[in-house]
Formats: sequence, C-alpha cells, structure tokens
Amino acid sequence: MRKGVALVIYVEEDRRHGGRLLYEWLVEKARETGLPGGSALRAIQGFGRHGVHAERFFELAGKLPVVLHFVTPPELAERFLALLAAERLDVFVAKYEVEFGVV
Repeated sequence: MRKGVALVIYVEEDRRHGGRLLYEWLVEKARETGLPGGSALRAIQGFGRHGVHAERFFELAGKLPVVLHFVTPPELAERFLALLAAERLDVFVAKYEVEFGVV
C-alpha cells in the first residue's frame, strides 16, 4: 500500500466553468495533472452551505450536488489544488490522508 491523500470536492451539477460542466472540467484537469483516477458521483440527499438537497420525483434538473473523489500521491494533490486555487473556483474541498493500492 502507498501513502497518499484523498480529495473530495462538492459542486452543483449544473455549475459551469470555461463553457463546460464544472465536474467534467474538474475530472479532465485531474487527469491532465496526472492524478491516477477519480469519480464523479451524483448525490441523492444531503445538506451543506447551499442548504438541504434531496432527490424527488419532480426535482428540477441541476439542483443536486456532484461529489468528486480522487485518491492520489500528495505531490499531485498539491499541484491539482494549486490549479483550482488559480482558477478561483470557490468549491468545497476535503483532503485527508489515506493508504491506497491494488490487492
């Protein structure tokens, strides 16, 4: 197992950056930065700085958060976070130490 960090980023599913959906842009930039992998997952319920979110049958499209999760070596995480800061994205990020690998 290798030591690294997990990055968890929360964005609104309809939010855009550079003419693209922000979560798509983030996944692309993570890949370009060299992060070994990541996922974007649509949340079905939760709460945070933008209020309470819950998926309902008649929920308006674009109102739920997307959670992006990356596990990476620390130096790549710092490079990726520097890119996000330079872009002034105003997104919530959680970073924590992990051990990762394939078993």
